[in-house]
Amino acid sequence: MRISCFGEVLWDIFPHHKKVGGAPLNVALRLKTMGMDSSIITRVGVDDLGHDLITYIDKQGLSSETIQKDYQHHTGEVLVSLDSQGTASYEISRPVAWDFIDNTEKALMDVKTSDAIIYGSLAARNEVSRNTLFELLDEAKFKILDVNLRPPHYDSELLSQLMKRADFIKLNDEELDEICNHFSIKEATLHEQIEAIANHTNTDQICVTKGGKGATLFYEGSLCHNNGYKIEVVDTVGAGDSFLATLISKLLQDSEPQLALDFACAIGAMVAGSEGANPVFEDKEIQDFISKQ
Repeated sequence: MRISCFGEVLWDIFPHHKKVGGAPLNVALRLKTMGMDSSIITRVGVDDLGHDLITYIDKQGLSSETIQKDYQHHTGEVLVSLDSQGTASYEISRPVAWDFIDNTEKALMDVKTSDAIIYGSLAARNEVSRNTLFELLDEAKFKILDVNLRPPHYDSELLSQLMKRADFIKLNDEELDEICNHFSIKEATLHEQIEAIANHTNTDQICVTKGGKGATLFYEGSLCHNNGYKIEVVDTVGAGDSFLATLISKLLQDSEPQLALDFACAIGAMVAGSEGANPVFEDKEIQDFISKQ
């Protein structure tokens, strides 16, 4: 099973340190730990941060073949602030290298030979990367949208286009409220809201995450729920990315939707209880965490 991830790679700059980040890269790295063959289609600057990013990616065993180099724009950076609950907020620089991802032969072949592509809204903020994304989506077998709203880097028309291209949509509860407002969805319950979005986008696989309260998965007409796992939050950076990667890897390998959702919620909780976006867990560690809940 092979999955392409498209979009931003960057450095998350915390008050006292920096970490490799970007939702597509976080997803690709977690997919790899789940035994999937994953790749990242992106662009970095020809600078120290870009060099360090590629070095890091190579060390993780993820191919850098589809990482483009930009001689005009610098590597992406994000200033990360954490509140008292460990919830992250972001200040995202622009324009940066990943705003200018080209549709190269390597990128096109990567998508054509993959079983799915995962993409988000942030990498579509610039016309160059957005056009490349839409061209690649035309060649993709299965399209997974991680909504990942980062104000002010999107608008309702862009959201509508991205969602209508998707076969699977993942969003959080705050994004659900915003999307319902954007598209004048007035339904009251979570189930009704998800079904309204499914009808609007012609997508029958939608997942809504609810932070520490778990997640709801709408899968081909049926609903699955998980109420979350208890964890002492360190920071939430990358928790949603690891959740998505785990859920997708399980579903694409024909796991029962409820079991896939439960396992994904456990991984997301464990990441939230660790520092940084890409902590590595042993299988026994994961099973022990689930069994103690």
